[in-house]
Amino acid sequence: MRKNALVAALAIVLAGGVAASANSLNSGTSTSEVLVPALQYLDPATVTPALLLPQPARPGSAELSREMDRVRLLSRTASPARYAQARADDAAEDPVLFDTAVGHKLEELPETYALLKLVQNETEAVVVTAKAWFKQERPYQLDPGLRHCGAGTDAFTSYPSGHSGFGYSVGWALTLLVPSRAPQVLARAQDYALSREICGTHFQSDTEASRVIGTLVAERLFADPRLAARIAAARRELSQQ
Repeated sequence: MRKNALVAALAIVLAGGVAASANSLNSGTSTSEVLVPALQYLDPATVTPALLLPQPARPGSAELSREMDRVRLLSRTASPARYAQARADDAAEDPVLFDTAVGHKLEELPETYALLKLVQNETEAVVVTAKAWFKQERPYQLDPGLRHCGAGTDAFTSYPSGHSGFGYSVGWALTLLVPSRAPQVLARAQDYALSREICGTHFQSDTEASRVIGTLVAERLFADPRLAARIAAARRELSQQ
């Protein structure tokens, strides 16, 4: 099953990473479709999309049909309040999303907030590169009658999910900084990812792929000695609150 493949991918990249030519990152990518941000800390050769994630389900497959049914069900059965939350989550792509979960106003903690934004930006670079590589259609592109959040796009950029990648990377970073708040933070990250399906903008496999990417990015950045001082400063800042 795809979920097992994603779990296996996560185990591989966390154990030792993947090696590939950095040139392969942009293979098959049209810069007119996706602008790929530059990585500042991660080695591009270790986050090559073709080796980092399995192929998404393709149109016409039984697997994609099941995922499409799930998105339709979530969209149709979401309460007005939950759908409103999904729309709010669609517009919220900032570490302050975790204020309640972590018990701090993160934007008021400059060291912590800057570190989380760094994690977010590195994740975005990996996710956008993967989107350009896989070119997966979004649920509302496959089903024009499906309600969805936002204005929509003509680009095939469903797999993986950018919002979910942000949520899982920043969420995992926060669990490393404040382990005592891990249950609340990870629950918020998971619920935030679910909003992408309720919104009709992503499939479950998109958000599962983003969990792999988000966890990988946060773990690698927190193991980078160049960031040790910044991580220590963020921990001190959070402990003083």
